[in-house]
Amino acid sequence: MLRLIDLTLARGSLPLIDRANITINPGRKVGIVGANGAGKSTLFAALRGLLHAERGDIAMPNGWIIAHVAQETPPSDRTALEYALDGDVELRETEAALAAETDNPNEDVVKHGEILSHHYAHLEHIGGYAAAARAAELLAGLGFEQEMQGRAVATFSGGWRMRLNLAQALMCRSDLLLLDEPTNHLDLEAVMWLEDWLARYAGTVLVITHDRDFIDSVSDQILFFDTTAPGPAKLKLYTGNYASFEDQRTVELSVQQGAFEKQQRTIKHLESFITRFKAKATKAAQAQSRVKALEKLERISAAHVDSPFTFAFKKPEGEPRQLLKFADTKLGYGEGENATTILDNVNFSLLPNSRIGLLGKNGAGKSTLVKAIAGALKEQLGERIEGQHLKIAYFAQHQLEQLRTDESCLWHLDQLDQQLMEKRGYPRAREQELRNFLGGFDFRGDLVSQKVGLFSGGEKARLVLAMLVYERPNLLLLDEPTNHLDIEMRQALTLALQDYEGALVVVAHDRHILRACCDELWLVADKTVRTFDGDLDDYRVWLREQRSKPVGAKTAVEAPSRKVDKRAEAEERQRLAAARKPMQKRVDAIEKEIARLSGTRDTLDAWLASEAAYSADSATILGDKTRQRGEIAAKIAALEEEWMEKNEAMQWTP
Repeated sequence: MLRLIDLTLARGSLPLIDRANITINPGRKVGIVGANGAGKSTLFAALRGLLHAERGDIAMPNGWIIAHVAQETPPSDRTALEYALDGDVELRETEAALAAETDNPNEDVVKHGEILSHHYAHLEHIGGYAAAARAAELLAGLGFEQEMQGRAVATFSGGWRMRLNLAQALMCRSDLLLLDEPTNHLDLEAVMWLEDWLARYAGTVLVITHDRDFIDSVSDQILFFDTTAPGPAKLKLYTGNYASFEDQRTVELSVQQGAFEKQQRTIKHLESFITRFKAKATKAAQAQSRVKALEKLERISAAHVDSPFTFAFKKPEGEPRQLLKFADTKLGYGEGENATTILDNVNFSLLPNSRIGLLGKNGAGKSTLVKAIAGALKEQLGERIEGQHLKIAYFAQHQLEQLRTDESCLWHLDQLDQQLMEKRGYPRAREQELRNFLGGFDFRGDLVSQKVGLFSGGEKARLVLAMLVYERPNLLLLDEPTNHLDIEMRQALTLALQDYEGALVVVAHDRHILRACCDELWLVADKTVRTFDGDLDDYRVWLREQRSKPVGAKTAVEAPSRKVDKRAEAEERQRLAAARKPMQKRVDAIEKEIARLSGTRDTLDAWLASEAAYSADSATILGDKTRQRGEIAAKIAALEEEWMEKNEAMQWTP
């Protein structure tokens, strides 16, 4: 088990965690929540041995292997697949040992054979023959198509490199897996896949995340960094997922507030007695006794549940009947012979009450569509027709990079205010009004005047959102708006969007914001944009079905039907049986081949375990037998992998 024993951690002179005593049993999946800067990442650094405790200790079983997601990805000519395989350190060490013995064999032939036999046996024991297939599966789940898996690491952008680092961490056969904001660089499909993968992971997981649905799905315990009281965080462990934690926390705060109010009455009574009688000789002893009681009293803090974020969208100006229309539009990049079409035959209208969530695999064209709606991407063909009084506000991650790093958030908002005055005739706001507005996004005091270059990613995202809200748009476009935002800010944004009276188009891997704020779901797939007839749970099922289909199979966008009559069910069973028949035939053939190869392998194992294998007469064939044994083991592993794939395909055969 993992134990924090009276643990106190600090960063420099700043204490972050105070006397934590926590026990986490093996196999538990623990979601870690708390305010930004509370010390969550500091705890991870301590668990990895990168930071020494100010006090106390961290205890875990000897030999535990810890996996974590690296924050840097050095440019490399290694392929994505090889980079992912590097996560299995023991595999790489065994491969290196085999290569060393093969290139420079031991002079003693018998000893050479023994060494090779040992390494090949260990390679099989750690699943080395199936490692490449396992790495390819991880990369595919994280959005890497087969062609991408053969590309050099240096050719990928920063977000994709972070996915490679995640794949490398998952590839490690670890006992403790540390994940710090693993969903930030993933799309919704990859997030759902990661949830399924973690459900099968046998080790202990500690995950820091601000994604409510993800932490609800993954965790069975919540480690809360409580910073409600002044000073370093107090760590508290709760059983259950995040929804359960919220319920338990609400009860705790209610009890705490009741105890606080009761104690305040006691303090008030003691102070009143001391004030009235400390000067009277007959009551002096009693008054002094109450002074001592007051000094020894362990003060209960008031329960604080208020969010630091208080903002809302103002009513949009103008109410056009139709905001935007796309007619027979083709969208993509480039011109002429170099043109690449991403979406074709795009037809839709956005009305003032449209609230749309975009679904689709990474690279399908969601961001392309949002750019075209924003007017940042010119259509290759067709028409984009704007309604009168259209006012668009567009949030995308690249906008964080466009902030002036040498200026403050107050300067940015003041510049926007001036632009709105010039474009729309708004009266200029006073500085205090701008400060009050920024305060709703938790920019207060000196932070208002601090240079943006010193801001964290979350603070920059909040500033961009603040500027969008200030514009009073009637069409709001959000492309992954929740990256870098903590749970409190995500919840505040969700509440503000629920009250927003304009049209909304959002791309997000955070399902909470999609469920709470969108009335329609559109699927971007196969170069088309169509309505998805279902909810996010149906979308998860649809994704699983698509993964089991052969490459190039036609995509169906309708959600699984929930009402099928008996006749249709019977026809469906007959169709499934016919579709599964060739796969079942292959499964039977695989089982026979595995049985045959297993017999050969057992015969070789018996020979390699005999004394005759290491006699001088067998020296010339020992290496061949050992390699043959390894090749057979690899074939068996590949067949077992195919057997699993065929069975899974039969399960999901549409």
